[in-house]
Amino acid sequence: MDADEIDAGRARWQARYDAARKRDADFTTLSGMPVEPVYGPPEGATYPGFERIGWPGEYPYTRGLYPTGYRGRTWTIRQFAGFGNAQQTNERYKMILGAGGGGLSVAFDMPTLMGRDSDDPQALGEVGHCGVAIDTATDMQALFDGIDLADVTTSMTISGPAVPVFCMYLVAAERQGADLSKLDGTLQTDIFKEYIAQKEWLFDPEPHLRLIGDLMEYCAAEIPRYKPLSVSGYHIREAGSTAAQELAYTLADGFGYVELGLSRGLDVNVFAPGLSFFFDSHLDFFEEIAKFRAARRIWARWLRDVYGATSEKALWLRFHTQTAGVSLTAQQPVNNVVRTAVEALAAVLGGTNSLHTNALDETLALPTDESAEIALRTQQVLMEETGVVNVADPLGGSWYVEALTDKIEAEAEEIFARIRQLGGDGPHQIGPMTSGILRGIEDGWFTGHIAESAFVYQQALEKGDKKIVGVNCHTGTVAKELEILRISHEVELEQRRVLAERKGARDESAVRAAVARMVDASRTDENMIPAMLDAVRAEATLGEICDALRAEWGTYREPARF
Repeated sequence: MDADEIDAGRARWQARYDAARKRDADFTTLSGMPVEPVYGPPEGATYPGFERIGWPGEYPYTRGLYPTGYRGRTWTIRQFAGFGNAQQTNERYKMILGAGGGGLSVAFDMPTLMGRDSDDPQALGEVGHCGVAIDTATDMQALFDGIDLADVTTSMTISGPAVPVFCMYLVAAERQGADLSKLDGTLQTDIFKEYIAQKEWLFDPEPHLRLIGDLMEYCAAEIPRYKPLSVSGYHIREAGSTAAQELAYTLADGFGYVELGLSRGLDVNVFAPGLSFFFDSHLDFFEEIAKFRAARRIWARWLRDVYGATSEKALWLRFHTQTAGVSLTAQQPVNNVVRTAVEALAAVLGGTNSLHTNALDETLALPTDESAEIALRTQQVLMEETGVVNVADPLGGSWYVEALTDKIEAEAEEIFARIRQLGGDGPHQIGPMTSGILRGIEDGWFTGHIAESAFVYQQALEKGDKKIVGVNCHTGTVAKELEILRISHEVELEQRRVLAERKGARDESAVRAAVARMVDASRTDENMIPAMLDAVRAEATLGEICDALRAEWGTYREPARF
């Protein structure tokens, strides 16, 4: 790019920066030295390929979505939490908010994630253990008791039964008196990554896509600020993928959901801003930063050039990041504080919009209050003490970072081409990327490649080529065993007792009629969300709603592969 074009870009950035709102904060170094809000080539200098780097707040958004970077607003501290029953988790949420957390992120227990009630025989021994148990809208009310849902952004990490759980969230907000059209937050809902990595599905892919399409339509029309889809690479990376595979599979899934919206006749400029992303931040510091920068650039280009988006917000890739759970070790677990801090810093330097930092004991159990506070304070130290919020994309222009960004982008593009080839030449009713994703799921293409990557890394660990402190090097320690959080069996007994009381107190005929009406809607082209909301308002349980749809749509079983 020649000097005139670079200088013109700088002038555009400066005008947007000057017009934007900035935080009232000290933007100097620890020694008091003033720093610029962004750095680039000197005036009058040429820089080959600078159009791929650009300026913050301008296409291709490699350097961030906003001209101010974090000077305008910092990332949202959104700590993932959930355990036991709704009342116990509510106490943890109030602790997080009281300690400076900016948003909530709900972790559900395994029965809830699989669309089962706490009294289901398959839920035995699992209630409240890896997250909070939610059976009815009343549980959701208790989960957010004393927390104004109209004033707090809430993320919910659930995909298979995401839509009925979201309906419970809406009914809880209704019962608070909230204006539902003003709610803000994110629902994961990403069913593609379940077949690819996490395995928490209910039905075949097509019924899930039907529900997701209905949800996209409903949110676009009724709750425009709420993001009905968080396309998740986190679980793909945790399953063993490389950084480039995580990026490519995740963005391909995102393109599939764009095709789903377009197939419903939705305007890409209206629904695309409701798509958000969720990435892992692993331990290779510079690789992760490059991954995040490449992600923004790829998304903007594909949305503009392939899917025809014209509005700026439709080109924006907004993402939440969680530090790598798979990097945590049971050996010398205090070392996990350092790992988490490095991973969090990579996410911040990569421009994350919100962040969860894992607790040091999460490889052993759910976090204690003390370890959860350390995880929260890790983010606050980065935000308040390190100066990383002062300059947008401070590593932009680094030869190493730019080369890594280009390399990861090129690998991702090769994977996109292969996925589209998997779909064949024939048209698909949703779109070509969707066709390739569904074929890749059916053939085990994604899981096979992830397994191979995980095997290669494990071999490197076994040989000692890759190091993990406390595991295959520096194993001596004076550390004592941690006190961990244990969920009492009484939680399950109490949850089952309360659920039985609720079932006994409700209007059974109203529940049956509402669930039947929902099933009738599933047999037509009618949007299912209003009927599902009515079932939730009648206190139908999550298991009852999901079981009625299982009876209608069947269940999915992954083909055996060797």
